[in-house]
Amino acid sequence: MSDKSVIPIQYDEFMDNFKECIDSFNALYQLKTNNEEEIRSIYKLIKINLLESKIYLPQFIIQSISTISIYNNRYMKAYLQIVKQIFDDYHPECIKEVKPIFNYLFYKEYGIFLEELDQNDFQRYEKNNYTSNIHQENTIYSAIMENNKVSLVSFTEREGFDKYQRLKNELYPDSDSSFSLLEICCYYGSVDCFKFLKSQFKLSITQKCLRFSFLSGNQEIMNKCLKHHKPDNTCMQNAIIKHNIDFVTFLSDEYKININLEYCGMYNNLLAFFVYLDQTRSVDKCFACSTLFNNEKLCTFLISHGANINTKDKNGCTALHFATLYNCTKMLEFLILHGADINAKNESGCTILHFAAELDKKDIAEILISYGADINAKNEHGRTPLHFAAQYNQKEIAEILILHDADISARDKDGRTALSIAYLKKSKEVAQFLNSYTK
Repeated sequence: MSDKSVIPIQYDEFMDNFKECIDSFNALYQLKTNNEEEIRSIYKLIKINLLESKIYLPQFIIQSISTISIYNNRYMKAYLQIVKQIFDDYHPECIKEVKPIFNYLFYKEYGIFLEELDQNDFQRYEKNNYTSNIHQENTIYSAIMENNKVSLVSFTEREGFDKYQRLKNELYPDSDSSFSLLEICCYYGSVDCFKFLKSQFKLSITQKCLRFSFLSGNQEIMNKCLKHHKPDNTCMQNAIIKHNIDFVTFLSDEYKININLEYCGMYNNLLAFFVYLDQTRSVDKCFACSTLFNNEKLCTFLISHGANINTKDKNGCTALHFATLYNCTKMLEFLILHGADINAKNESGCTILHFAAELDKKDIAEILISYGADINAKNEHGRTPLHFAAQYNQKEIAEILILHDADISARDKDGRTALSIAYLKKSKEVAQFLNSYTK
């Protein structure tokens, strides 16, 4: 079925089906309060519209909030409190892919790890004294976070003040980078501090300033930044994260920046997803990424409007590939039960099971095998999922594959077995396992 046979989707129809989800996620991504009563109201909205409706699992909402918090860290305590309410009400098990720094802060706040935390991460967070307050009181960074110009001025008047100082902090996006004082102003939308630093010290407005302005949403800062730089794809990403549809359409209409469907799914922005669908009428392309929303109702809705469940993106990936890539286990089974091709290959000849083997998705591998995935399927280089497990040293995946009769002697186009690949890539654990198995 091609996009020519789709049934047009009207805005009112889309909103009738997804308004509750859109409103609830908007409340999370646009959260601007630490007030206890307002936080309880937001949680009530999430509980009724997302959790009690059975549309989303508690684990998914917790994982999503852990991601959101880094882009809106001023309200970290509110996000932690909402997750604690979810945890207390639903007692979720097997929570996965929580941002490590959020997991650490949750432990510091409530004495509970949401999932196992790497000891190296824990020790690094302890050393850096990260807290849910984000910055220590009476520092220049806390002054900027609160847009306290008076306090900021006092810091700049102290002996030894460095106008070029930079902050490196894992509680911010792009944590491998460091941030200037002006960039931090843009992240928080602290316009008074921004104007003071710019006028007093002639600090440069960087591309990162512009990018952060789409995240904070301060229009005055954004307009000043736009005089110095052109928006890029990261600006669109931040507009999608902000759930500000006006910014999304502005970038799309004025600067011809494409709406990234993967970002829409990663950050639960259904309205931006609809805008793209309305612009392109490409139901099939939208369907391939729709699994990222973890919303069966959305997939069913698109199928009812003519979407092909086995449609492929420009790289040959199907919705099943995306479900595996983003660990959308619930959607994986939904798609399989609705006729998705479990052995579909992308342009490189990789099946969904190849993806699971490379990315160490053990649960997904088990599901795929249980539904009859070809365990010895070969990609364009003649490599099976077992070759992939060997290449990326995924020992548990290798064990699962062997347990289900993967061909340990299968050779790729260069004549290499999985064991040969393990030795070549120095995948010690897999090499030891395969070597012991062949004896």
